Amino acid sequence: MTGIHRPDDGPNAPIEVLWRAMPVTRMLDNGVDYADVLAMQRSTADGIAWDKAAEGLATAQLERARAAERDGHPVTAFAAYRAAAADLLFAQMAFNFDSARKRSLYDAFTDAVGRAAALADPPWEREYIPFADGLMNAWLLRPATEPIGAVIVFGGQSGWGAAYLPQADALLRRGMAVLLAEGPGQGESRLRHRILLDVDVRAAYSAFVSRALTVAPRAGLWGNSLGGLYAATTAAADRRVSAVCVNSAPAQPRLQPFRTFVDQAAAMLGTSDTDAIQANFDRIAFRPGVDRIRCPLLVLHGGADPIVRLDQQQPFLDAAHDATLRVWEDGEHTIYNHAHERTAYVADWFADQFTAQQPRT
Repeated sequence: MTGIHRPDDGPNAPIEVLWRAMPVTRMLDNGVDYADVLAMQRSTADGIAWDKAAEGLATAQLERARAAERDGHPVTAFAAYRAAAADLLFAQMAFNFDSARKRSLYDAFTDAVGRAAALADPPWEREYIPFADGLMNAWLLRPATEPIGAVIVFGGQSGWGAAYLPQADALLRRGMAVLLAEGPGQGESRLRHRILLDVDVRAAYSAFVSRALTVAPRAGLWGNSLGGLYAATTAAADRRVSAVCVNSAPAQPRLQPFRTFVDQAAAMLGTSDTDAIQANFDRIAFRPGVDRIRCPLLVLHGGADPIVRLDQQQPFLDAAHDATLRVWEDGEHTIYNHAHERTAYVADWFADQFTAQQPRT
């Protein structure tokens, strides 16, 4: 399919809907500069369309980055390119479906990440993973020393790939390589290569595991939101996975009573048929009593999460022989509002798992 589009998709949606889907805590978690968050609040209150406001902030950050490069200040340029990328990430989130505008903004996001990648030490590498007669995209980040393991980090319906650069920072500082993955229905894997969520999802993420194991002796999976389901099912199917973190995911996903959720699910599958969407959710769901997670498992939950209840994550815990549950009683979805603590906790956990395990031969 070439994608679906609704005329009222995007900035024409009520601004309160966009702020609910992209709250301040999420923006900060994904690397938006706090000054840009405040500017977004002012601009949208003044009636400027969401995508235009965020794009304008990105343009200013890109100008700052280029000026820093010209003046011989690569550290400042690196930070500014990342700030621009974060602004563009949220600009394209205003559109759930694959319009030309969304593709253009996502291309600009990818370009800004690529400019930061060239200034990183060591430079980040753009990855193209063959799968399902197409390509899945990722960014590979390596630590300065030999990695103790590699963690594949990914999101769900709207947080993709380089959205998780702040999490990658924490993993890199602890000696791990990171693969920021854009799986089926996500990022350029969907927007450019048309790999949708109708494929073998477990096999898709196992392809990322194969790439990670060429970089490091052990591989872990860190799935956020619905991505946590993909992480759990892949870990159950692939014995090469050494550790898995599920952050706020339902074991048996269901369509939510939120327009944004339904539209994003439709875009990932390439159809607005709600029966087909639910049937696909059933197909990719975790199977209690059948799926077993044999590696260490970490499950994160927020007590204030409006999307995922703790009992919806219980099947993951029941399926693991070595399971840890961490709950933030006031935690939002994916624990946006405790981002620094959450990220440090998960990064430490992966480091502990990798160092406790013997290298694979």
